[in-house]
Amino acid sequence: MSTDAEPAHSPRSTPPPRPAHPPRTAPAQPSARPPRPTAPPGFTPDPDTPILGVRAKVPFPRSTAGASGTRVPPRPLAPPRTEGLFADGGRRGRRRPPSRTAAAAATLVLGLGLLGGAAAGSWLGGDPDAPPSTADTYVHARSVWHSVPVDDLFPRSLRGKGEGPGGADRLWSRIAVAPDSSCGGGFDPLLAKALAPVGCKRLVRATYTDATSTSVTTVGLLVTTSGPTGMRALHQRFMTEKLDERTDLMPRAYAAKGTAAAGFGDDQRASWRIRILTDAPVVLYTVSGFADGRKVTDPQSAGEATQRGATSAPAQSGLGNDARSIADAIEAIFRRALSTVTETTS
Repeated sequence: MSTDAEPAHSPRSTPPPRPAHPPRTAPAQPSARPPRPTAPPGFTPDPDTPILGVRAKVPFPRSTAGASGTRVPPRPLAPPRTEGLFADGGRRGRRRPPSRTAAAAATLVLGLGLLGGAAAGSWLGGDPDAPPSTADTYVHARSVWHSVPVDDLFPRSLRGKGEGPGGADRLWSRIAVAPDSSCGGGFDPLLAKALAPVGCKRLVRATYTDATSTSVTTVGLLVTTSGPTGMRALHQRFMTEKLDERTDLMPRAYAAKGTAAAGFGDDQRASWRIRILTDAPVVLYTVSGFADGRKVTDPQSAGEATQRGATSAPAQSGLGNDARSIADAIEAIFRRALSTVTETTS
């Protein structure tokens, strides 16, 4: 038996294992921008100090670290203000959702429609609180003479407190009312010619006497066919040329038979007043004289006869006061009647 033989159980020699290949990995992609360096805890850089050669575009907020060194997160920035619309200072506000925008537009259109409808209604139907127009007043004024009772237009009595010479009280009583008529015969030819531009629709008259029946006064309302322009032109002419003071332009009296005015003719005219209204198609006038039929050689207009210191017969007898005061009273009555008619028919 040989001693060089291998042992029966000796291990067989094996080659060393091959090293394993490392796992394949994708190559790292270069970053587009290097990460921004962060500041170490407790570090408070200067906002204007460059960091790694690059100046920060937005400064770091100041550190609010406490005593323990723990960093407190900065307070978030307030959101930008969005109130205000274009109509409010020109600031652009936050856009409304489409539903709210459509609702607002519909409300605006509806509001404009209601306003337009109200305006159209006031134009077509008339606003009851609106003052009457000049055209309406002229139309109604031409109907007052037959729509208002005689006793309302020419009251049976008129009282003038302090209207007489020296401030004495006066009382006048109506003694006659003329039938409504055309203007034929109501004026002297020269006055009729001066009034012709405004035309004549109707003439209504009444005659009054004082408490002692010593004076008589006729008051008349000439309703014209003219419009506002014609009435203003006539008024301007009378004022400029003083036609209301000319003795050859005196109105005629209404001499009713069987009354104290029976002898009140052209020669008895002593004082008068003529007023051309511009807010109504009316010429209002008065003429006064003595009830005993005496002739007057120095007639004087009411404006001149009521001046202080006037010594004419019409002034001293109070005929100027009668002509002025009765004209004022009837004008006020006519205006009240016109206002009533206008309110009733509007």
